[in-house]
Amino acid sequence: MSNQSIVKVPVDAGEKRSVVLLFVGLMVTMLLASLNQTVLSSALPTLVGELNGVEHMAWVITAFILASTIMMPVYGKLGDLLGRKPMLLFAISIFMVGSVIGALASDMTTLIVARVIQGLGGGGLMILSQATIADVVPARERGKYMGIMGGVFAFSSVAGPLIGGGLTEGPGWRWAFWMNVPLAILAILATVFLLHVPKVVHATRPKIDYLGMMLIAVATTALVLVGTWGGSQYAWGSPEIIGLAAAAVVTAVLFVFVESRATEPVMPLLLFKNRNFNLTTLAGLLIGIAMFGAIGYMPTYLQMATGYSATQAGLLMIPMMGCMLIVSVIVGRRVSSTGRYKVAPIVGAVILGLSLVLLSTIHAASPVYLICIYLGVMGIGLGASLQILTLVAQNSFPLKFVGTATAGQNYFRQVGATLGSAVVGSVFAVRLKDLIAERMPAGAAAGGSGSFTPHLVNGLPDAIKKIVVESYNEALIPLFLFMVPLAVLAAIVLCFVKEVPLATKIEREVSVDISAPTLAPFEADMVDGADLKNDGETSAAESATLASRP
Repeated sequence: MSNQSIVKVPVDAGEKRSVVLLFVGLMVTMLLASLNQTVLSSALPTLVGELNGVEHMAWVITAFILASTIMMPVYGKLGDLLGRKPMLLFAISIFMVGSVIGALASDMTTLIVARVIQGLGGGGLMILSQATIADVVPARERGKYMGIMGGVFAFSSVAGPLIGGGLTEGPGWRWAFWMNVPLAILAILATVFLLHVPKVVHATRPKIDYLGMMLIAVATTALVLVGTWGGSQYAWGSPEIIGLAAAAVVTAVLFVFVESRATEPVMPLLLFKNRNFNLTTLAGLLIGIAMFGAIGYMPTYLQMATGYSATQAGLLMIPMMGCMLIVSVIVGRRVSSTGRYKVAPIVGAVILGLSLVLLSTIHAASPVYLICIYLGVMGIGLGASLQILTLVAQNSFPLKFVGTATAGQNYFRQVGATLGSAVVGSVFAVRLKDLIAERMPAGAAAGGSGSFTPHLVNGLPDAIKKIVVESYNEALIPLFLFMVPLAVLAAIVLCFVKEVPLATKIEREVSVDISAPTLAPFEADMVDGADLKNDGETSAAESATLASRP
């Protein structure tokens, strides 16, 4: 019988001294990941033209999304097993290598490979930044930090296209990659010198769940490709899409089977026995679908309806992102000061639903300021909900599961948003094609709806332009109303979240000799099933996990 046992020890106050500076470093890390998702959007036309690869343009975006989504649960688990610091340094370094390769790319193949490498690091930048805060900041104080993290994403969604456009028109699109290098170096220095957490030590070498990682990679690849190819490159009922969907289902079933038997599963099934984790993950997925469904197509709509350039249309999204940033910070600070978090995401989901109703009322002649107000309302709803959901998931598990829980929630949100955006885009494209074919005079639109760019539409005769703009409006705007039930369902789901008190201190598990006299100060904190933070539904599973350790 082993003389080792697991106890929980409060974090020493000395570990908290550089939290603010560390947080600034983590913000740079998150900025790397979030900017990289948007900075190339305005540079793509120039980029693919210079590299002669317009037929592969979609892969510049898809390669990054695919690689980063696959790596989310992997980084979450390895961060829990091996420690956040080494994994964060690895992720930043890989991302920087991908950036350098992208900046030096001489053809589209090299550029796409660079984007894959960036994604392999990018998935860790997002997950590990959020999980690292949990290593150094108690849940009660974490709300204000999570709020600022939400603000970073809001900022980058507007700043990314503007920076990318400025760099493309100035020194060149390659600087959209080169700019990552100094930021990555700064993030590495902050991690090395400011992140001080005990090194993770195991009595035996942890068993990495390689089979589980492979299966989730295959399933994720199939799902993401269904979302990106369905309705665009291939019809939804085509053999390619059906085959990918079938592959996703089969590998998902195999994944569940493997995870139920793995010693250290990459995504432990006990996560799904926790009510708060399930509810917040489902709500995040629903909100993500509505969010990306709206954000993904509003800039193009604004270009068509108002005649503004791509840059000007991006600036019109500032009210949404500004409101999201401000509300996210305010709500985060409120949660930290009161310890109450249940109401905010419910109200946020309701406001999101209201904004979708308002957006569904706009028409081709609606004033721009009114559209901006409605987008601002959406930003308020998103700011009050998204980051708090991650905090609730983290607070539902001990520190040893925080990385896995954070990664799991973000993974499902990313996959859901990808599929949701694809469905919205497919329905929109079909409706637009049918409306233009029905209304356009014979021979006036020989190229079909796909040939209408904002620049071309603005140069059309007024009568033809009116038909295109009104068709665009009727094809897209009613879809916002169809997304309202998603926000309503998210609000209903969140009503069933159990408001577990936010932890006011960080406790880490350490292995001690139960025969040693030094155990006495910790006896009251001995880990057992009743001591784990949960809603009463995971105690047995987690207790079994801890009991199995030497």
